[in-house]
Amino acid sequence: MAKFSIVVPFHNEEENVTVLYARLKQVMEQIGDSFEMVLVDDGSRDRTYKLLEEIAAVDSRVLVVKLRRNFGQTSALSAGFDHASGEFILAMDGDLQHDPNDIPAFIERLDEGYDVVSGWRKDRMDNLVMRRIPSSCANWLLARLSGVNIHDFGTTFKAYRREVIQNIPLYGEMHRFIPALASWYGASICEIPIRNVNRECGKSHYGIGRTFRVFFDLLTVRFLLRYMSRPLHFFGGFGLLGIMGGSVMAAILLGMKILNPAMDVMHHHGPMFVIGSVLIVSGIQMVAIGLLGELQVRHYFTSQHPTSYTVDRLVRLVPADEQSMLSEGKEDSF
Repeated sequence: MAKFSIVVPFHNEEENVTVLYARLKQVMEQIGDSFEMVLVDDGSRDRTYKLLEEIAAVDSRVLVVKLRRNFGQTSALSAGFDHASGEFILAMDGDLQHDPNDIPAFIERLDEGYDVVSGWRKDRMDNLVMRRIPSSCANWLLARLSGVNIHDFGTTFKAYRREVIQNIPLYGEMHRFIPALASWYGASICEIPIRNVNRECGKSHYGIGRTFRVFFDLLTVRFLLRYMSRPLHFFGGFGLLGIMGGSVMAAILLGMKILNPAMDVMHHHGPMFVIGSVLIVSGIQMVAIGLLGELQVRHYFTSQHPTSYTVDRLVRLVPADEQSMLSEGKEDSF
């Protein structure tokens, strides 16, 4: 088993595949420890997979995971994590905006005992209005909501201990919230500055539309961090407030009716009657939703979870010594 696994998702990055592979190979060979590269083709329509296949044909340290279609960056990373065998897992983008020369700094902090090492694009080169301002706002908000004091949740360039990343289910745009989710499991987290360079080739896949999707995932993360294992505390709280408020209104109307039997409650206090009824019914529904959520949590912790991606094929070169062992085994079987 390799000590380090470098997971890189690609989507239509034919101009960057071989360059990134060469840079990664050079850096990891200088480090000296055993490593593997898990290169994920996320439904590319250009020559990305062909180039990855050619790389895997000449380097047994490369595992290519080809997904059947474009499932998105989070699912591609999840596929890479699931097929990585290293003790430590590093993730980065395939567009050359992450410098492999920063990897030794990640490894240094992992050796110090941290579970998650997150990159910080301290000096960003992105567009100010479209990227940097929305990103700064989202990072500030997520830091406040999660209690994880880091500056850059959005970058993919991170390093993890294997046992930590395997406990975190990924879907939607959740890859950017891994530090926040890891904190829920008690992981130790630190942040290091990384270089952020302009894309050399190809076209960016990021746009302002992703900001809105991230916002909704941010709300999801907040809910997960606080109520993932106890949803009844969230829904039940609102439900009890509704039931209590509606019951108070109902009690007031009942008292009025007892004191004045001839009064037409609906005629004189119709809005109050309707609001009280709606609050009681809504409160019961919220409690019921909380109970259903508790059942889902029980199912979550007692069952296997389906993946958010589908693998088309895996490509890896079998080393010569393993090939000879396989051939000898076949000869002995006759």
